[in-house]
Amino acid sequence: MSNKIRTIDITDSTASLDQLCDIENGTISGMMFSDEAIYRKELERIFARCWLFVAHESQIPNTGDYITTTMGEDEVIVVRQKSGEVKVFLNACPHRGNKVCFSESGSTRGFICNYHGWSFNLSGNLIGQHESSVYEDSNFDKSRWGLREVAKVDSWKGLVFATFDPESPSLEEYLGPMTWYMDALFDNQEGGTEFVGGCIRSTYECNWKIAAENFVGDALHAGWTHDSGAKAMLGGSVTKISELGESYSVNWNGHGYEFALDTVGNVAALGEKALNKYIYQIKPSAEERLGAFRSNMIASVSSCTIFPNFSFLPGQNTVRVWQPRGPNKIELYTWVLVNKSAPEDIKEKWRKGAMITFSPTGVFEMDDGENWEYSTKTAKGWVTGQQNLFIGLGMDTLKRDTSLPGNVFSGQLNEANGRAFYQYWRDLLEAESWKDVPDRNVGKAEVQ
Repeated sequence: MSNKIRTIDITDSTASLDQLCDIENGTISGMMFSDEAIYRKELERIFARCWLFVAHESQIPNTGDYITTTMGEDEVIVVRQKSGEVKVFLNACPHRGNKVCFSESGSTRGFICNYHGWSFNLSGNLIGQHESSVYEDSNFDKSRWGLREVAKVDSWKGLVFATFDPESPSLEEYLGPMTWYMDALFDNQEGGTEFVGGCIRSTYECNWKIAAENFVGDALHAGWTHDSGAKAMLGGSVTKISELGESYSVNWNGHGYEFALDTVGNVAALGEKALNKYIYQIKPSAEERLGAFRSNMIASVSSCTIFPNFSFLPGQNTVRVWQPRGPNKIELYTWVLVNKSAPEDIKEKWRKGAMITFSPTGVFEMDDGENWEYSTKTAKGWVTGQQNLFIGLGMDTLKRDTSLPGNVFSGQLNEANGRAFYQYWRDLLEAESWKDVPDRNVGKAEVQ
């Protein structure tokens, strides 16, 4: 394998992307984590094109309830309509582009721009301005100047997604067979799920892909990176994944879920026996609802990323979005997810457990954040950024004789999901439109 210094210009040719992301040989280039031109192309062809998570329905239960978030670096407002539907608008006045909403969440009858007094109703329609007569005198057409709405909004099991691209596949097609596995966390009990405790916001000086790929399938780091933290907090090492029985890495169009069938491996890391007990209490009803296989996934040693930047940790029950803020920075939005039907004391234990483990001051998140930041910072070096990075574990572990949906690989200590994540990243950067994105899936789209 050559480490010859080379110049890569992604605007030059497809061959340059071959150098950045050589999945066939299991290598990627560090340059993809630090280059500004690559990042701008990501905003255009990934974040302005893919379905992105914007809210949980529990955050906006009533008419006029809203939250503000971002899609890539585009700021948006997610607001519940009188009809009950959810709309998503750019948080930018179409007059001079100033924000029309500065709070993270709330309830309102409309939005008003601080700059020139343009006001909008919940449907995004422009309904008035300061000195409105001067607009009327110039034959101004208010109907043309409402808040810009995203192309599509849809939800799955309480999770609200949006996309700017009118040509995108449906959300159902986009998520594909991954929803079968996601049910283990988001639909294991009647009544569904909700967010508790608000949004935890933090920043890291790292590239968004490093964090997203960590959750898409990097179980390998856990036993080493988190060993000292686990010993200090729990009095023993984290679960040795290589000694678990049945485990898998599953991917589909860049999404990836790695998991064992140990039921409570992740929740055990919170050190709350009551949470372990709760999982075992609901397991029979989960098995009746989802079947035996998925009932063993509820709080197991596992993690998932839905491409590009929506991730979750079953057991710890944290849901997060890696919001890009340049090639070398992210803003992390984190929420705690619980079953609506869970007792209030159980919900509170999960909220506190998330603070202890995966929050800005959490034992395990501090471990991860340091790794992600230094993996990004080293890539800024001219020579270091161009060296080949290995992502070749489990190249020949595809299971072709399984009834499970998706592209299924043996074991969690496997980089199959990471390779699929970067392959999809590359495919989207190369594609002029959705119809140009190749189908590289070899597994089944659904369980028969």
